[in-house]
Amino acid sequence: MAGFPVYPNKLETSFFNRNKSLFSWYRCTKDKQEEWSKVGDDYYYTPTNDDIGCLLKFSCTPGNDSTQGPSFDVVSKNPVQAGPGHCPFETRHLFTGERVNWPSFRIVSYNILADLYADSETARNQLYPYCPAYAIGIDYRKQLICKELIGYNADILCLQEVDQKVFINDLDPLLSYLDYKAVFSKKGGQVTEGLACFFHSSKFRLVSSHTICLAEELPENPVFIDLWEKLKDNTNLITRFKDRTTSLLVTILQSTSNPDEILLIGNTHLYFHPDADHIRLLQAGMIMLYMEHLRINLSSSMPNSSVSLIMCGDFNSTPDCGVFQLMTTKFVPDDFKDWESNAQEAIKNISLSHSFLLESACGTPEYTNFTVGFVGCLDYIFYQCDSMSVSQVIPFPLEEEVKEHTALPSVLFPSDHIALICDLKLEKVGHKQ
Repeated sequence: MAGFPVYPNKLETSFFNRNKSLFSWYRCTKDKQEEWSKVGDDYYYTPTNDDIGCLLKFSCTPGNDSTQGPSFDVVSKNPVQAGPGHCPFETRHLFTGERVNWPSFRIVSYNILADLYADSETARNQLYPYCPAYAIGIDYRKQLICKELIGYNADILCLQEVDQKVFINDLDPLLSYLDYKAVFSKKGGQVTEGLACFFHSSKFRLVSSHTICLAEELPENPVFIDLWEKLKDNTNLITRFKDRTTSLLVTILQSTSNPDEILLIGNTHLYFHPDADHIRLLQAGMIMLYMEHLRINLSSSMPNSSVSLIMCGDFNSTPDCGVFQLMTTKFVPDDFKDWESNAQEAIKNISLSHSFLLESACGTPEYTNFTVGFVGCLDYIFYQCDSMSVSQVIPFPLEEEVKEHTALPSVLFPSDHIALICDLKLEKVGHKQ
């Protein structure tokens, strides 16, 4: 589409160095395929209105440090089409035109709506009947997603509901060309979507990454032994909990400017069901136990480092729920209402706590998820406020923009969620190891 990036899909080469290779883009009218005009010299190209109705040709001469291979071309199957017009995320781009300088960094948390869930009869007929069929298809939505993400100039992108195929064929190739590195983790079970963390290599290098499926770890991991002993006889709860595929992806990043500064970044997508506040609270408790476990381990492996925590995700929890209280007050008592959100699975005699001092970087906006069936705040970037400060929160789209096509997703919004974007700044030493 005009105005949205196009790039080679499934570019497979051997002994290939992208920085040593040559790329070109050409266009021609459909009835004059022998008359190609050069329009670009990059790995990806953003078609203009002048390209509407034209076919595009991508040409690549692969190379490495010592040689170049034979060139090859590929021609688009369909001509360039007109785009949907101005997307509200482009207004947000006005606030993110430049990358921030260290010790500041920009972070995004975004549930991008997996094709696994959008491409179904239930989604088309019940969840999002107001969204045109073409606009809910991943071939359309991924063009908006890529343009949106590129324009944020973020240093860290924490994404949820990332289809494995979209990560492999679209997000990773495109963003890696822009100097991002990535970690991807599927959910538990046979689910083909998961969590991704992209980080810009100019700011960070990867120390390590860790993934756990909470249901699998609860009875097995010594970190959770105390919880397991209190829960294991609650048969109804355990049966349901073990069926969940909820995972946690942790990315530990080291500043390229100061190797002693470490970010411990969690990314998750908690269980969605309306009667499962107790399960989400339990999942959040496990996550914080695991984050504290990793921080303790860092004290041995990197004794001179300062560690600051960021916890991103779609928590499927509004600000009045126990998950938000746990994250921001460090404690939830054993008589909190969420423990009894399902009477048959009620959790008794468990309180949760952690030692991180956290706040919600983007506050509690009126909504981060906007559909006909639900409007509310479910997504958060929790940051360690004794070592970081918030220097900018990117404004949310106006309500009239969100409602222009009834709700989300739409021809202008590629997901039913809205990206959270903020600039954080390291102010002082975090948890000195």
